[in-house]
Amino acid sequence: MFSKAIVRTPGKSLINGLTDSSHLGVPDYSQAIIQHQAYIEALKFCGLEVTVLEPCEDYPDSTFVEDVALITPSCAIMTRPGAESRRGEVEHISSLLVSQFKYLETIDAPGTIEAGDIMMVGSHFYIGLSDRTNIQGANQLIALLEKYGYTGSTVELKDVLHLKTGLSYLENNILAICGEFKSDPIFAEFEQIEIPESESYAANCIWVNDNVIMPAGYTATKELLSTTGYKVIEVDVSEFRKLDGGLSCLSLRY
Repeated sequence: MFSKAIVRTPGKSLINGLTDSSHLGVPDYSQAIIQHQAYIEALKFCGLEVTVLEPCEDYPDSTFVEDVALITPSCAIMTRPGAESRRGEVEHISSLLVSQFKYLETIDAPGTIEAGDIMMVGSHFYIGLSDRTNIQGANQLIALLEKYGYTGSTVELKDVLHLKTGLSYLENNILAICGEFKSDPIFAEFEQIEIPESESYAANCIWVNDNVIMPAGYTATKELLSTTGYKVIEVDVSEFRKLDGGLSCLSLRY
């Protein structure tokens, strides 16, 4: 169960964020603020105490706080983003986490890792090797996890930006899964909710205290999740999708 979350209000510089989805258009800042507030309200509805950080205009992608830190029950680990323009975001989160966690670890060069590539399943962490996360970063992370009694393993990515672009662990051995991961033997042991390709963006959803928060507008996925027994909360995050941002990217939950 989660009790807290950290989010960062989008800055006006959001419109200059990294994206491979320019065909979706430029994010509307005013709409992004409205959507972000609705996201916060959904986290609160699930029982979380939400810390809202001020905008960080120097870093357009800084609202995607998940990528720059991994929080485990034993420690917080500061990542080293593969996108060089995002590396300065780390210090803006570490100053907060150092006051909340007894143990704070870091990933060092030449390792790169973004926590969008990290999926926690109990005491095991799956780490996607992507354009943003390299083997050096993954190996450093696994060594740090083992220091605290956890385990980790790597997953080769082919098409997606991050591991959690196409995978979400929804507790109770259940995965929301899409695309290249459906046939991956690494995930054969899980009960799989197969997200239709036409709704692949909705594969990035989050379990929060027996609720599943998912992007709004994906009716087939909502039906699948509801039929499985989850209480589903929809939040419109369409402006963040324009920056390749998934719903999980917008918060650190612990």
